[in-house]
Amino acid sequence: MKLSDPESESPSTLDESEIHNVLRNERRRRTIEHLREIDGTLTVDELAEHIATLETDESPPPRNVRKSVYVSLHQTHLPKLDDLDIVEYDQRSKELQLTDRAREVEVYMEVVPEYDVSWATYYLGLGVLELVALVATELRLFSVEALTVRVWAWFFLALFIVSASYHVYRGREKGLAP
Repeated sequence: MKLSDPESESPSTLDESEIHNVLRNERRRRTIEHLREIDGTLTVDELAEHIATLETDESPPPRNVRKSVYVSLHQTHLPKLDDLDIVEYDQRSKELQLTDRAREVEVYMEVVPEYDVSWATYYLGLGVLELVALVATELRLFSVEALTVRVWAWFFLALFIVSASYHVYRGREKGLAP
């Protein structure tokens, strides 16, 4: 498909199994992530260089790895993403960019920086912390009994609401929520 070529019509939404199939492959995930980061058009050479660097932790990556990544992107991964209309891939110019349909896939990709915590882990930790505080209050441990169970419950409820509000705000900011 050519960039910005409206010839092919595809269904309005992707099937969940198609999304999982796309995300099953690390190179396809990295392609979507990198295209989202640069927010524009990219060449296959640039993408292959980026992915090979991530895979080898070497900059520049070895030529044979870069070539292997390039071939797999060009022959397999980019045509698949193009067929599903997640990216627009022009095989002649070797340029690609994300489409609006990529948002359907991005919802399933919680991209967490290397030293960051996912939202799921954050909420689990917050819940466990609340449980520990409430049990400690009931058992009069660790001087937390200075506050009542009711105060602790209200505190954590407020913390959950603030956290969830921020989570929704960040999702909208990234275009992942309505």
